[in-house]
Amino acid sequence: MLFQFGASAPETSADGCVAAGGRSHPVVLRRNPRARQYVLRLRGDGTVAVTLPARGSKAEAWRFVQSREAWIARQWEKLQARLVAPRHWPAGTEILLRGLPHALTLDQEAGVPLLRIGPESIRLCQVVSDLRPLAEALLRRLAEHELPPRVQELAARESLTIRSVTVRGQSSRWGSCSTAGRISLNWRLIQMPAAVRDYIILHELMHLREMNHSPRFWGLVESACPEWRQHEHWIKANAARLGM
Repeated sequence: MLFQFGASAPETSADGCVAAGGRSHPVVLRRNPRARQYVLRLRGDGTVAVTLPARGSKAEAWRFVQSREAWIARQWEKLQARLVAPRHWPAGTEILLRGLPHALTLDQEAGVPLLRIGPESIRLCQVVSDLRPLAEALLRRLAEHELPPRVQELAARESLTIRSVTVRGQSSRWGSCSTAGRISLNWRLIQMPAAVRDYIILHELMHLREMNHSPRFWGLVESACPEWRQHEHWIKANAARLGM
């Protein structure tokens, strides 16, 4: 069974409702003959959309929804946080870099305007009111420079071999691992504390040994990163702040 977070067009009718986090969410059940498992999505309007396999039962689908009430509540909170988060980042906006908050500041060096985030900076062609695109470009550049070597270091520590590391801008996941040994990481990991960043990397590396989220997989994560639960707590508390 899968559950995902995303926005799409609302349905015109619902098959029922589920209470999660003190809010009633409409539930829409749809059967897909190509689906192999139950899939749950929370849409932008608060609707819970459930895809059923061809031979899946509605009773099982409802049990699946009810077992995910806590997840639905968390994702709704994230969605609301996104709605109130500023889209534009003027000078003075506070963002995270390597786990520490820094205000975006404008400076000059030899007459050239600079955008600074803590100890890091990027040159500006001209001063603009919305610094978000430039700030995110700087963060991504730092991630592309720092994340791949760290993946290699942790892979060597765990006696694992990887084929490639890419840094991308995923909107709903921190990373992924293919059966071919290709690791993909979200550039926003550069905003996390080093220990949390390493947990995400180790999580993906452990998929080279177990390509699922079974108890055996979490046992491997526990062995590689005993503090992973604390790191998960940090991620959940700060995901909206990182734009996820």
